[in-house]
Amino acid sequence: MALSEAGLGRPSWAVGLGLVLLLGALAVAAPLLAPHEPSVIALEHRLEGPSPEFPLGTDQLGRCIWSRLLYGARLSLGTAVAAAALVLAAGLAVGAVSGYFGGGVDLVLMRVVDVLLAFPALIPALAIVGMLGPGVDHLLAATVSVWWAGYARVVRGLVLALRERPFVEGARALGAGRLAILQRQILPNVMPPVLVLASVDLGSLLLVMAGLSFLGLGAQPPTPEWGGMLSDSRSYLLTAPQLMIYPGAAISLAVVGFNLIGEGLRDRLDPRRMAR
Repeated sequence: MALSEAGLGRPSWAVGLGLVLLLGALAVAAPLLAPHEPSVIALEHRLEGPSPEFPLGTDQLGRCIWSRLLYGARLSLGTAVAAAALVLAAGLAVGAVSGYFGGGVDLVLMRVVDVLLAFPALIPALAIVGMLGPGVDHLLAATVSVWWAGYARVVRGLVLALRERPFVEGARALGAGRLAILQRQILPNVMPPVLVLASVDLGSLLLVMAGLSFLGLGAQPPTPEWGGMLSDSRSYLLTAPQLMIYPGAAISLAVVGFNLIGEGLRDRLDPRRMAR
């Protein structure tokens, strides 16, 4: 199938992929591209405008905004991607076991999922990270602990639809065990739609984790992180709005990029959407 027919040739897909690759490259190359150490305080340079020495100016403590954005990308994007990978793994495991084995296992696991899905994800995440204390590790653990439930529900539904399909019945008739059928027949067919969900959810995960960092529950000063940079600059919204504009724009670009990639993958896996 041609890329243009599947949606991958559309400009939106290319824009999203370009944004994500650009931000990822900047994050990886932060030590090479950052002109200053991101946490070094230089009060004599506080709130300066853009210059050859400070490409985007300085913040209220005289730190280079460009350097902090670059290093903040490593933490913000890295934790979002790590959270998405862990959520995907947990949701796949729970949903596959629940949907394929059924019975009491399905009943217990789905009741846990129902409890988690009864609340907006941000509320239990706030409660968990509040009990564990602020920090990137605790923020990651809290986000993953509540976000996997939606994936488990989706995977369970897909597994229920697949387990009675002829190719699964054929594998069962040939003597394949439950785990072998699950690994070789069902999970490969479950992965594509779940990967689309994960790619779209990356933007939401980034927003949630940046929001929790904005509340002081993520990376602690002086560690640069986009949500934390937004929080630190609240008092300067009127006098130095660029302190909030730069990290806010970085978060927005990353979210748009992830969403456009997810839409492209969705069109690729379901070309009927393009016709509609």
